[in-house]
Amino acid sequence: MTVGIVGYGGYVPKYRITPDNIGKVWGVDGAARGKGLGIQMKSIPSPDEDVITIAVSAARKAMKGCDVCPDDIGAIYVGSESHPYAVKPTATIVSEAIGAAPDLTAADYEFACKAGTAAIQTCMGLVLSDMVKYGMAIGADTSQGAPGDPLEYSASAGGAAFLIGKENMIAEINHTVSYTTDTPDFWRREGQMYPKHAGRFTGEPAYFKHINACSHKLFQAMGTKPDDYQHAIFHQPNGKFPLRIGKSMGFGPDQMKYGLLTPIIGNTYSGAVPLGLTNVLDHAAPGDRIFVMAYGSGAGSDGFDITVKDSIEDYRKGDWCSLDCSNQDLIYLDYANYAKFRGKIKMGGV
Repeated sequence: MTVGIVGYGGYVPKYRITPDNIGKVWGVDGAARGKGLGIQMKSIPSPDEDVITIAVSAARKAMKGCDVCPDDIGAIYVGSESHPYAVKPTATIVSEAIGAAPDLTAADYEFACKAGTAAIQTCMGLVLSDMVKYGMAIGADTSQGAPGDPLEYSASAGGAAFLIGKENMIAEINHTVSYTTDTPDFWRREGQMYPKHAGRFTGEPAYFKHINACSHKLFQAMGTKPDDYQHAIFHQPNGKFPLRIGKSMGFGPDQMKYGLLTPIIGNTYSGAVPLGLTNVLDHAAPGDRIFVMAYGSGAGSDGFDITVKDSIEDYRKGDWCSLDCSNQDLIYLDYANYAKFRGKIKMGGV
């Protein structure tokens, strides 16, 4: 393959809530629950933020860092499981917001938490076939968790965008593989506000099985082992699963430190692995190799082998930073305001 990342950008809302504040409302030791999940806090979208605003912010950041004319973008795909419209694409709004020409293909994707990486694979195919010059792939979510459900401690908001092309690459995608089965570990029917999940079933036969299978498929295809990579990113529904799966394969904490963001922002669903990749690219050195493994319930995994190019130094010049994960300017909410922000409080009436 000769295709890769030309530009990238991430966005996470500034609002946060801690597990302790969630647990107090339900008579649960929230701090202990958060520790068990490996989550210190999670992000919350403000009332005027949704997948569209998050996707636009990430896409604009991706375009800001590279010298690509928006008219040269021939495809835009937005992966999410919380698109604000059931019938009305997010992708068309993103295209207008970044000034892309109308002669492009655009669509919204849904595959639980791996819809964003599926969008990357689609853009790769279109670029490699010369159907388009550049394609933009976005993974973003304002994920849902029912009041009192364990998901409420992790479900958060954020997203990242990647401009895919064959010219001016800052990171080359050497190969991609996927592994998919019909494993119903997590679902939400049309019209339902909150998803349902199969509890512990979401672990062994779902998350771990698919990531293990897809990872070994990628190792075999590339002839590599964990020591060949400087960075590793795994889907992160909590802070514990990715560390466990990484350790079982032979990856160390230093390889995963930049790609693991769930402890400080929660599980951003379709944005989880894309955001981890933006943070890795913000810190990676030229020549570094990145192992990426996404997972989406339902269920499937997408894997990528990526090599950072020398040109990333010029891309990150000045005060460039795709993703600010510091604690500066954060606003912490209590449960009442969190519930109001997320629409958990429904007004009565006749």
